[in-house]
Amino acid sequence: MDKLIIGRYIPGNSIIHRLDPRSKLLAMFAFVFIIFLANDAIGYGILTVFTFIGVALSRIKLSYFLKGLRPMLGLILFTVIFQMLFTTGGEVLFQIWFLKITTYSLQNAFYIFMRFVLIIFMSTLLTLTTPPLTLADGIETGLAPLKKIKVPVHEIGLMLSISLRFIPTLMDDTTMIMNAQKSRGMDFGEGNLVQKVKSVIPILIPLFVSSFRRADDLAIAMESRGYQGGEGRSKCRVPKWQRFDTLLLLSLVIVAAILVAWNMLK
Repeated sequence: MDKLIIGRYIPGNSIIHRLDPRSKLLAMFAFVFIIFLANDAIGYGILTVFTFIGVALSRIKLSYFLKGLRPMLGLILFTVIFQMLFTTGGEVLFQIWFLKITTYSLQNAFYIFMRFVLIIFMSTLLTLTTPPLTLADGIETGLAPLKKIKVPVHEIGLMLSISLRFIPTLMDDTTMIMNAQKSRGMDFGEGNLVQKVKSVIPILIPLFVSSFRRADDLAIAMESRGYQGGEGRSKCRVPKWQRFDTLLLLSLVIVAAILVAWNMLK
């Protein structure tokens, strides 16, 4: 559980750390759409190079990202295997009963795998290099136009930042509860599927109790400090748009243009 890096912040002074949170959020959402422009190995190669340039500029070790991906590998592999076995088209390479692997299914599975990995890398890079409160300010600023239709923008940004902040804490609590249950003789890996599901209940109940207790303590702490929402509230860190933020968005436009041009030339 301690290997999950989504929601953690690593202090630093790199170019990525100094970027405006609004530009990083815009870049993240734009990257999710741009990644669907790639439909061959060269396109995904360009996006991979772009992603690893961002990782290198953040000065965060690549091994940290790879270790943090391990908790997500189960979901990734399940999706990849599902696509590989149930996608039709192309030359049949291997077949057992109604399950068959074709050249097209292998290609499609590879593309799905790359999309998962690249999106997880970019989203993790966002949370690793952006403090939760700063990220909340960026979300609130980005959703500011919705205030005109009475959308609680500040509350949404606050909830998202608190959720990101407490993901690692919940993972640590889960590890602690599992170790406590194992010390009492419980084995989470034995039995059939139904028994394994039932063995999760002794983890969920104390985890929910501790989560509600922590949420109540946080609410009391915020209330005791006079927190009353975003109206008229000053900020310690005011986001400032710099030239590197503009360069980040321009680089995404260039990548998108290259992918579109490559698709037209094929």
